[in-house]
Amino acid sequence: MTSQKSQSYLFAFALVTSLFFLWGFVHNLDPILIPHLKKSFTLTTTQSTLIDFAVYVAYFLMALPAGFIMKKFGYKIGIITGLLLFAIGSFMFLPAADYQSYNYFLIALFIIACGLTILETAANPYAAVLGDPATSTQRLNFAQSFNGLAAALAPVIGARIILTKGHTDAELNAMTEAARKLALASEAASVKMPYMILGIVLVVVAILFALTHLPKLNTDPAHTPSKNIFHAFKHKHLTWGVIAQFFYVGAQVCVFSLFILYAEKSAGLEQVTAADYLGACGIAFLIGRFLGTFLMRYILPERLLTFYAAACILLSAIAIFATGMITVYAVIGICFFMSIMFPTIFSLGIKDLKGDTEYGSSLIIMSIVGGAILPRFFGMIADSTGNIQHGYIIPLICFAVILLFGWTGHKVVTTDK
Repeated sequence: MTSQKSQSYLFAFALVTSLFFLWGFVHNLDPILIPHLKKSFTLTTTQSTLIDFAVYVAYFLMALPAGFIMKKFGYKIGIITGLLLFAIGSFMFLPAADYQSYNYFLIALFIIACGLTILETAANPYAAVLGDPATSTQRLNFAQSFNGLAAALAPVIGARIILTKGHTDAELNAMTEAARKLALASEAASVKMPYMILGIVLVVVAILFALTHLPKLNTDPAHTPSKNIFHAFKHKHLTWGVIAQFFYVGAQVCVFSLFILYAEKSAGLEQVTAADYLGACGIAFLIGRFLGTFLMRYILPERLLTFYAAACILLSAIAIFATGMITVYAVIGICFFMSIMFPTIFSLGIKDLKGDTEYGSSLIIMSIVGGAILPRFFGMIADSTGNIQHGYIIPLICFAVILLFGWTGHKVVTTDK
C-alpha cells in the first residue's frame, strides 16, 4: 500500500470513527431520557421501555433499505443520508417538548434511529475492511472504543443538563394538579437545548463528509454480489452472528438503559448519583474496549469473547441475588466485559462472506431489534415481581447465547444453496 493511499485510508478511518462517538453519545442519552420521561409522563417501567422499542425497532425496519442504499449509491451517500436523518430526529425534540407528547418523543427517537441504522450499516463494515484484513476485528474494536468514550461522557453530561432541572416527588405531591402539570411540562422541555445542539453538530458533520473524498473500497472480482438476502443465510456463522447480536444488543440495552432505575432500587441511589455511576459503566466499557483490542493481538477474538461472556453470566447472577452497592459494582463489571461483544460478533459474523457482505451486514444490523424486544421482557419481569433485580435473568440468558457463539457458532461454515 503506497504512502499516499495509507494516508487516505487513515484520514477516512478517522472521519468514520467520529460517527461511532456520535451515535454512542445519543444512544447513551437514552438511559437519561427513560427516568426523565417516566417521571414527566407518569409511566410504568414497561411503558418507559417504549423509548428503547422506538429506537431499536428502527434497526429492524431500516437495515435492508440501508443495505440497498449502500449497494446502489455507495458508503459516502449512505453516511450523509444517515447523518441528515439523525439531525432531523434531533430537531424534532423541540416540537415534541412543546406539545408535551410522549408519542412525539417516540417518533423523534424512531427517526433518529433510522439515521443511526444507515450509519451503522455503513460504518461498521467500512471500518472493518478499511485496511489489512488480518486486523479487521482489532480495527473495528478500536473504532468502537469511541462509542465507549461516548458511553462514559453522555450520562454524566446528560444528567446535569436534563435530570437536575426537575422537581422532587415531594415537591410535585405538594402542588396543585395545574401546577404539577406545568412543572412536569417544564421538565419535559429541558431536553430541547441538548438535542438542538446535537442536530446542528450533525448537519456540520454531514457537510464535512460531503466535502471529503472517501477512498473507494475495491472488492475482489471473484466475489460475485449476492442476488438476494436469503443467499446470505448459506453461511451458518452469519446466522449464528445474527442470533448472537440480537441477544447482545438486548442485554446491552437492559444494562445501560435501565441502570438508573435499577441502581435506585438495588442500592438506594439518587438519580444524579446513579447517573454518575452510569458514567462509570461507560468508563469501564471504554477501558474494556481498549484492553480487548490490545489482548486480541495475543488471544483469538472468539476465545476472548467466550471468556468475557462467561464473566458476564456470573456478574448477572450477582446483580439478581445480591443487595446494596455490590449490585452496582457487578453491573459496572458487566459493562467492562461486554465491551468487545458488538464489534467482535459483527466482525466474526461477516467474515469471509464475499459477495454476501452487504446483505450480511444488513442482517446483523437488523438483529439490533433485540434492543427493542428484550428490555420489554426485563420491564415486565420487574413490574410483575415488584423487584427490578429479577429482570437481570434476561441479560444472563443473553450472555449464555453469546458464549455459545464464541465457543462454536463463529466457525465459518458455508452450505451449498
